[in-house]
Amino acid sequence: MMNFRIALAEDNAVNRNTFMQKLKVTDCLQLVFSASDGNECLEQLKGLPHQSLPQVIFMDLEMPGMDGIEAIHIAKSLYPQIHFIVLTVFDDDEKIFEAIKAGASGYLLKHEPAVILQDAVINVMESGGAPMSPAIARKTLKLLSKTEVPAETVSGSLPVSITQREQEILQHMVNGWDAKRIAAASYISVLTVRKHIANIYEKLHVNSKAQVISLAHKNKWV
Repeated sequence: MMNFRIALAEDNAVNRNTFMQKLKVTDCLQLVFSASDGNECLEQLKGLPHQSLPQVIFMDLEMPGMDGIEAIHIAKSLYPQIHFIVLTVFDDDEKIFEAIKAGASGYLLKHEPAVILQDAVINVMESGGAPMSPAIARKTLKLLSKTEVPAETVSGSLPVSITQREQEILQHMVNGWDAKRIAAASYISVLTVRKHIANIYEKLHVNSKAQVISLAHKNKWV
């Protein structure tokens, strides 16, 4: 199994220690550094050569100094190749959309076991997935259902600009398939799938898989 470089930004010492203990029972996660807030995370990144940068950073949201959302936003502009997975608690759902816009790739509850952390990194790195704890996914869909949808996307039928191939990929996305599985079923590359997904986002005026799924169900596109 391939090894992946990760980092952690978390201000709570107990939570940092718990995270470290979980890493001891994983097979493929190598901790590059841990930071106590967003500023320290950015400083640690600045001091590393490109080949030693973490590939995935687990990011707490509520931190003193610089919070996780601002840290993700800045770091994504400087290091677009790094993925960020938010480590959150159940009652901070108002931050979900802010973190999505900042560039987060996934959301996990802090109490998730080691195997879930490892699977999330593999999902993000190998399949371009967006891992979420089930409770967070349910809350995200609930929030989306209350979010006003842009008028141009509220329709009983798909926008005419959506191609036949994009409709097929949209169906797979609603079924919960990741880019790797869609590519295998469609006999195209993962990169091509991701380009189609980006086109779907642009044409539907959304910026996340959860929003695509919500629109698809609301308008009975699939």
